[in-house]
Amino acid sequence: MSGLMRSETERLTEQLRLAFEGSAWHGAALAELTADVTVAEAAAHPIPGAHSIWELVLHLAGTYGLVLRRLRGDGRNLSPEEDWPSAPAPTAEQWRDALRRLRDLNSELRQAVARFEVADLDQPLVDQSPYPAYTQFIGVTQHDLYHAGQIALLKKAVRGAA
Repeated sequence: MSGLMRSETERLTEQLRLAFEGSAWHGAALAELTADVTVAEAAAHPIPGAHSIWELVLHLAGTYGLVLRRLRGDGRNLSPEEDWPSAPAPTAEQWRDALRRLRDLNSELRQAVARFEVADLDQPLVDQSPYPAYTQFIGVTQHDLYHAGQIALLKKAVRGAA
């Protein structure tokens, strides 16, 4: 934006977009990493003790849901089943649905952050939260990138690449 200062919520929204959609300076984003993942690759566990790509996608969706829930004033934490849901039977339709849900939740969160009052960024989203809104929003981006790295490693492992 030439000559105009962007608000902090605009910057946060952009970081959420970059981490998810791409063109980030660090490398591939979530949507880029998962775009060519097959159903079999998504469901595979090529690294003993590690989650599958599919499980990571479901976990990321749960985290978006958590922050959206807090934005609506619901301070409940994720249950273990919400945090790490089990992947369904591996079908192309189920995999597409998981990716679509992740994309839709990311979009919904970006819209909510864009509407968020800049003056409230240092306040918790709910009374029960020890974290201010800013930390929640940038934390989702950090969480995305952490798991994006795991997805990249899992893709290499499942494809037999070094």
